[in-house]
Formats: sequence, C-alpha cells, structure tokens
Amino acid sequence: MKMNMSPEVSDALSENRSVVALESTIITHGMPYPQNVETARQVENDIRAGNAVPATIAVLEGTLCIGLGDAQLDALGQARGVAKLSRADMAHCMATGGTGATTVAATMIGARLAGIEVFATGGIGGVHRGAELSFDISADLQELAKTPVSVVAAGAKAILDIPKTLEVLETLGVPVITMGQDEVPAFWSRRSGLASPLRADSAAQVAAAHVMRGKMGLEGGQLVANPIPAEAEIAAEELAPVIAEAIAAAEAQGIAAKAVTPFLLDRIFHATGGRSLTANIALVRHNARLAAEIAGEIIKIRAESAR
Repeated sequence: MKMNMSPEVSDALSENRSVVALESTIITHGMPYPQNVETARQVENDIRAGNAVPATIAVLEGTLCIGLGDAQLDALGQARGVAKLSRADMAHCMATGGTGATTVAATMIGARLAGIEVFATGGIGGVHRGAELSFDISADLQELAKTPVSVVAAGAKAILDIPKTLEVLETLGVPVITMGQDEVPAFWSRRSGLASPLRADSAAQVAAAHVMRGKMGLEGGQLVANPIPAEAEIAAEELAPVIAEAIAAAEAQGIAAKAVTPFLLDRIFHATGGRSLTANIALVRHNARLAAEIAGEIIKIRAESAR
C-alpha cells in the first residue's frame, strides 16, 4: 500500500501534536471551483488557528495521501471524473492507480491508518428516505461502528431520514453526542425535533468519552453532532418543501446510489438561491474548530494520566 503523509502531518504525529482529518469529497462533489478550494483552505486554517494540524485525505494516482499541499488541493478542485470513494471501492481505486475523493467512511479508514483520531466534516451519510424499499443506507454508519475515530459533523444530512439514521446508529452501538443542546441538529438547521441520545457541553467531555472508549476496548468511534451557528442556519420548516421537491425530482429522473446526494444538494442550492452553500461552509468551519479543540483535549487527558 502506498501512503504519503505531508511533512506537516508527519511532524505533528511524530511529536504527539493535535491532528484533525478532513474529507475530500466536499472538494470534488460538494462545491463548485474555485469556492471548493477556497473553503478547503479556510477550513484547514481554522484547524491551524485551533493549534492543530489539518490532514485532508484523498487517493491520488493510487497513493493514499494524508495531508494535501496547495498544488494538490488546487488540482483536485478542478479535476473531472474523480471517483467518490467509500469502504467498498477504496482499495480497488488504490490498487489500480486511480484517483478518488474520500467520503466520511473512506476518510475514517485513512485517518485510522495514519493514526489520526479526530475528523471534521459537514454531515454524515445515513438512511435515505424510502430506504425500506431501496435499502439505500450509507456505509458511513457501519464505519462509525467499526473505526475508532471521533467524527464532528452537523448531524446527518437533512436530505436523509434522520429518525431512521438515529435508530441504525443506536443498533450499531454508535454514541451520538450533541454539543450544547438536548436535540440533535439537522445539518442546515439547529434542531430536528428529535431528542439527542447524549449531550456534551465541552470539548473536554467529548475527549474524555473518546479516551474512555479506547481504554475499554470498544470498537468504533463517536458521532459528535455540532449544531450549525444560529446566524447561519436555515429553518427546518423552510427547507422541508425544498427537500421534498428535490427528492421527487431525483426519483423522476432515476437518480440513484452515489449520484443522489450531489444531485439533491445541487437542486437545493439553486432553490435556496445559494443559501444552502453559505450555510454548508459555515457549519464545516464550525465543526473544524470544535474538532481541533477535541483533538487537543485528547492529548491533554493522556498527558495528565501519564504523570
């Protein structure tokens, strides 16, 4: 297996400094160029401002890259036909010398291989609406149950069936910890109307739970549900008819599998006059800042216990 760490990431890990993993699908499938690359750099800088090192993960010509340089970020942001990698196809892409952007599941795998324990993203995948007929359930949920990485997200993407997603996470034994409130967020919206299984009011509490899971030998990671900043949210009531229309359009056009999420997000972007993208950028940056704080607290807890 070919794996290449950027010097910045390699130095941080060898010196036991905080590192936060970042996905690359948001660059290739989530936003248009050049906004995708600008946002990626903003998020990386947010992590650095939090005294942590960012590690954007992608597969480039068969090599698992942990931390991308400026030229690599820019090239990936403009590339066409980039594979969208998850657990099922990541190894095949690497073995055949392909290039692919990592989803939540694939980023978690890359982070584990590199020894990175915290990952910031926008929203996780989950149970799609109508999954009782389509069986369309994201591999992200199984990955959270297998891979010991704490994932900071604004909840499951609002286009999904959030109640069923929470049920599957509970069945898989994945802790869902909401920051600062008793209700899980719904991506662009701070509230979903659903009670959160767990609550934390500080990064230190999340870090303590992460460290304790490791001590207990429990498989899997944690989903840290971080509500979008109030000033950036779009109310769930406003989004509901927009999402319903987008899903109906996808069904009418036969959009399926990995093509569904990009299609729906693009449809919602146009229906909201670009506000969904503005909100998306705000929540990703917010999650990155929290992830940097959690990563720092994990190191602090372990240092104190070693004394």
